[in-house]
Amino acid sequence: MTNPTDTVPVLDVRNVSKIFNIPTPGFERQYIAAVDQVSLLLQEKPAKIVSLVGESGSGKTTLARIMLGLTPPTRGEVLFRGKQVTELSKEDWWDFRRNVQPIFQDPFGIYNPFYRVDRALDMTIKNFGLATSKDEAYALKAEALRAVDLRPDDVIGRYPHQLSGGQCQRVMLARTLLLRPKIIVADEPVSMIDVAVRMLFLNILLDFRDKYDISTLMITHDLATAYYMGGPMIVLCFGRAVESGDISQLLANPSHPYTQQLLAAIPTPDPTQRWESRANVKITERPLTHEGNKCVYVARCPYAMPICEQKRPPDYVMDEGHHVACFLHQDKPQLGEVAMSSKAQRRAERVARAQVG
Repeated sequence: MTNPTDTVPVLDVRNVSKIFNIPTPGFERQYIAAVDQVSLLLQEKPAKIVSLVGESGSGKTTLARIMLGLTPPTRGEVLFRGKQVTELSKEDWWDFRRNVQPIFQDPFGIYNPFYRVDRALDMTIKNFGLATSKDEAYALKAEALRAVDLRPDDVIGRYPHQLSGGQCQRVMLARTLLLRPKIIVADEPVSMIDVAVRMLFLNILLDFRDKYDISTLMITHDLATAYYMGGPMIVLCFGRAVESGDISQLLANPSHPYTQQLLAAIPTPDPTQRWESRANVKITERPLTHEGNKCVYVARCPYAMPICEQKRPPDYVMDEGHHVACFLHQDKPQLGEVAMSSKAQRRAERVARAQVG
């Protein structure tokens, strides 16, 4: 029999926006949407790694904090198993904390330098009642550390300054694994660790997906990292999701000018093949909220049209699972139209089956 909770998404982000007040010299207030009507789903099964990609300042971390319940959204809602995160009861909040775990960017900033690193493991075991004795707690810690390719004797009893950034970050992965969460929200987890260790860290997240059915929202500005992880990808530009789909689709057929320019900015690994021309990208201020009824990328887009200044582009369907918010693809069906036609088709199939029965 199917568990009813399996059909409900673990995290359901619905049209979330976060607006900040920007101080100005005068009396007039200005507001900026750090996140602007973003939606995404993270299911329990099958476990997936979803990449959230964008340049610095695109709203990735703000969206992560909203999903973790650390920052309330201005508009929209985040649902955990169908319940709003901002309205969870104490019992549901503990369930949320156990099943949705963060991995932050700074591998040292998450530790108190006056405590040994294994205190993070001890507090997790204690707060969630994972062990009934010291021996059982030690066995759990040792198992979790080995799962992230660390030797317990090299880590337990050490202070943060005695470990490398990669080791500290993997200890946090071990702490997360103790809880066997459903979702990991990883905010630029490899940007501050050695290149040699990054591959190891990413492989551990892939193992978590395959062995323990743990999904990950991988927040990164590095398209190479997203490509290595595979799976779905969402491109964020000034707080808006401008393109989404499987990463192989987006890299083979980037349909939004912003995605195209992100790809064009990746240098070739061959040092003899130098860039022959400079990228034609305008440096512009982040759009204000009163400019929300137009394309967020219009000031920097080389293909801007008059309609881009007048309307917010809807999501057009390029292919199955591949959506792009750009008026360059007005000949394609809109996402809402495809959803309505699919719903009508399913309704017609149900009527046909009923008539046959």
